[in-house]
Amino acid sequence: MMDAVARPTETEADLTKIAADGAGEHVVGRPTVYVYEAPVRICHWVNALSIIVLMLTGYFIGSPLPTVAGEASANFVMGYIRFAHFAAGQVLAVFFLARIFWAFVGNHHSRQIFYLPLHRRQFWREVLHEIRWYAFLEREPKMYVGHNPLAQTAMFTGFTLFVAFMIVTGFALYSEGLGIDSWQHKLFGWLFAIWPNSQDVHTWHHLGMWALVTFIIVHIYAAIREDIMSRQSIISSMISGERQFRD
Repeated sequence: MMDAVARPTETEADLTKIAADGAGEHVVGRPTVYVYEAPVRICHWVNALSIIVLMLTGYFIGSPLPTVAGEASANFVMGYIRFAHFAAGQVLAVFFLARIFWAFVGNHHSRQIFYLPLHRRQFWREVLHEIRWYAFLEREPKMYVGHNPLAQTAMFTGFTLFVAFMIVTGFALYSEGLGIDSWQHKLFGWLFAIWPNSQDVHTWHHLGMWALVTFIIVHIYAAIREDIMSRQSIISSMISGERQFRD
């Protein structure tokens, strides 16, 4: 899934096939490979929007706005903020499950963010190469059709695991207001057996928000950097689904 051009690779095979098929559908010297299917791209952007809403509203829930002047019934700002937070959380949960489903029925690139081939020595060698590349210690990048090994590691830990943790803790906290008879409490109430004090769950949920903020900043930086320096399309690939190799 993530082999580099340094050995017989998926990238070489795909690019060779493109050249053999004729460049009529591709710009000469700039072969493209279809990587991300439509459901993957839809889930990516819906989840991204949901997470942005969750982070903004979650910040104000953790640090509420000061009391506003006027009749209380005419000011429902925090109510709207909490509603947006709960709605975005449920949208995120649905599309996260949809993303897991597509990992089973989609192409092999759709499964990259849900596992790490830790048993492969080549994987660790390529992770080290990518770390050196991002640290400006390598002169040339390796080309990958899907995520490179370091990006796969970051997506698995920074997105898949973090988002799963936020969904579980979020629904557990939401179940407090709905009561023990709610399906949310039946599915996620076990979390309070680990942290009997719900304030601990609030704290971990809040820390998870800042972890996601950090991940998003690094994710956006890395995507823009790779788009410019590696001569491979990164950002546009999540819009069109195609990865273009400019060199």
